[in-house]
Amino acid sequence: MQDILLATLNARYIHSSLGLRYLLANMGELQARTRLIEYTINQRALDIVEDLIAQQPKIIGFGVYIWNVEQTEAVIRLLKAVRPEIIIIIGGPEVSHEYDEQSIVRHADHLIVGQGDLTFATDCQQVLAAKPVARIIHAPPFELHDIQLPYSCYTAEDIAHRIIYVEASRGCPFKCEFCLSALDKTAVPFDTDLFLQQMQALYERGARHFKFVDRTFNLKVDSSLRIMEFFLQKNDPDLFLHFELVPDHLPEKLKTIIARFPPHKLQFEVGIQSLNPDVQQLISRKQNNDKARANLLWLAQHTHAHIHADLIIGLPGEDLQSFARGFNELVAMNPHEIQVGLLKRLRGTPVIRHTQTCGMRFNPQPPYTILCNHLIDFVTMQRLARFARYWDMIINSGRFTRSKPLLLGDNAFENMMQLCDWLHAETGQTHEFALERLFNLLHQYLTEQKLQSASLVENALLEDYRRAGLKGQAGFSKQENRVDKSRKIRNADRQQRHLI
Repeated sequence: MQDILLATLNARYIHSSLGLRYLLANMGELQARTRLIEYTINQRALDIVEDLIAQQPKIIGFGVYIWNVEQTEAVIRLLKAVRPEIIIIIGGPEVSHEYDEQSIVRHADHLIVGQGDLTFATDCQQVLAAKPVARIIHAPPFELHDIQLPYSCYTAEDIAHRIIYVEASRGCPFKCEFCLSALDKTAVPFDTDLFLQQMQALYERGARHFKFVDRTFNLKVDSSLRIMEFFLQKNDPDLFLHFELVPDHLPEKLKTIIARFPPHKLQFEVGIQSLNPDVQQLISRKQNNDKARANLLWLAQHTHAHIHADLIIGLPGEDLQSFARGFNELVAMNPHEIQVGLLKRLRGTPVIRHTQTCGMRFNPQPPYTILCNHLIDFVTMQRLARFARYWDMIINSGRFTRSKPLLLGDNAFENMMQLCDWLHAETGQTHEFALERLFNLLHQYLTEQKLQSASLVENALLEDYRRAGLKGQAGFSKQENRVDKSRKIRNADRQQRHLI
């Protein structure tokens, strides 16, 4: 039993809340009376409430994000129905902007707006002392050296089973209007020596996968070099690092150290978002496309890093043809994954200024994805949403490496869009495909719709089928037997020719 609970609903069990761990680390004398507890959005609200009440808290602080706001509100409403005396404090990016219109705010007792690393503890002290606390609390600014780092708050279970999120800096100097970081003034680094001490402590406790949440990890190159050198010297086969990179900023000394990392150690998330200069200017995004292109090609050709590049559908000023050109350009840069996402109208982001001029219409329900604009109508936007889903399921999955050239050809966007339209017409679904069924559908599409060589398609799909670990014969069992037989014949023929 604890007086104070810090709670959130993660998207999956494997995720962990870095923000709540900051709050716990900065509770001061109240830390011993505080417990952090995490649920998932797939758990029933009634079960979560029962578990929370069993711990007899006086205060519960909820971290609210775009992926959990609806489920968190359901939990809070149930809590208030059963135990109205429990004080509910909420905070997080989803409720730090435009909060006057949010029903979750009306059901909570207090809202902390902004970075609550220090403010939450102060508010809890006042609540426990029966002192008045404002309903809407605006967290005052602070210096990073004023707060305790949260990494000791990762438990042994977290280290063994969850993603370990870390940050070497906060903020972002760029003003991309679709992103909440557009509201930041700049990026501020944590003390590198102190940060590396904390990373060493995590490493000694068994942490091997570190996901950096810095928006611009490679902005301060000297700090980036020190951090990468720290991990490189570990020479640990289980080590894995994830960084977000600014695509057009990769100086030679950073390239040198990246090239030293062995395979399966580095993943770079590279936010391209759009390759249309007019769109970039419209959304206040500064990006040198020539440098970004050269850097991505260099990473693909000269390093072992896994490259995950992002593109956004529905940005102001970008029509279907522009997106298709940018997509094909990015495919030619050969990243390992291209994450295609629909624009989201995050609360507080400056992209709202384009609502009228560009006819932007967003889903009123989280995650507030775009429905249409003046350049892309609703029906086309739905096709593109399916494109994003099927691309992730087929191409990003890595299961169809041999079949990929047959599916994409020399016009990746157009060919993938045709496949997506056919898949949806054939199945009426975008989720919950059995893997064997997906193989059979792709076989049917390539041979019957695209009229490609049956033996070529079967060879490629069967190789991917086996690499995926599938042992059954699936729907093309007859083809597999025929291909195996033809391989034996060809091999025997080669042997015969060799003997002659």
